[in-house]
Amino acid sequence: MEYMKEYLYETHMHTAEASKCATGTAAEMVRAYADLGYSGIIVTDHFFNGNTAIPRHLPWKERVELFCRGYENALEEGSRTGIHVFFGWEYAFYGTEFLTYGLDKEFVLGHPDMLDWSVEKYINTVHDHGGFVVHAHPYREAFYIPRIRLCPDLVDGVEVINGGHLNPLFDERAREYADKYNLLHLSGSDAHHTDFIAGCGIAFEQEIRAISDFIEAIKGRTGYRLLPGLYRSEL
Repeated sequence: MEYMKEYLYETHMHTAEASKCATGTAAEMVRAYADLGYSGIIVTDHFFNGNTAIPRHLPWKERVELFCRGYENALEEGSRTGIHVFFGWEYAFYGTEFLTYGLDKEFVLGHPDMLDWSVEKYINTVHDHGGFVVHAHPYREAFYIPRIRLCPDLVDGVEVINGGHLNPLFDERAREYADKYNLLHLSGSDAHHTDFIAGCGIAFEQEIRAISDFIEAIKGRTGYRLLPGLYRSEL
């Protein structure tokens, strides 16, 4: 049987430059993913309304510049290692978190009031600018999540596999939720440290060279499979 090459992409990871809970620098994380055979990563650092490493008292422009260093440092290291690096972020609303893909630094710079938006306004504005929103680990139970909030009429997809928690029930519920509302399925390691990358993400049949290609491939629902991670069997 002829072997079909797959291209592995991480959809959910953090850097020490911008995420307070991360220990791996952007360059260290890129090298770790390269060692694991990944073709690309999407840097999704915690935004200012999440567990950010960026001081909250700084002017908006300065905060954005500091926030983007994780991605920019990863991009620089990716050019040396041959890893594709794309920009995203993890937006939070009182513990409910959304992976945001397809937009850039200019979008963030141009919306200094976005921390005051409702979830509806945030997701609708992201969509108006061509972005793509995935509900991260929607059924996770943790100290920082006061209650579970679902918005199936707003998001594009659901993270049905998350390597950041080990309770399989969280992922099972997420998959049931996504299926009930015909939402797209995604998998992500939720990695914060070089010594614990869960091996989740998405394996594509074709190389993904731009974030727009990633979004279109996911929307097409074919030509890829979800990676279950190193520590569990595929759901």
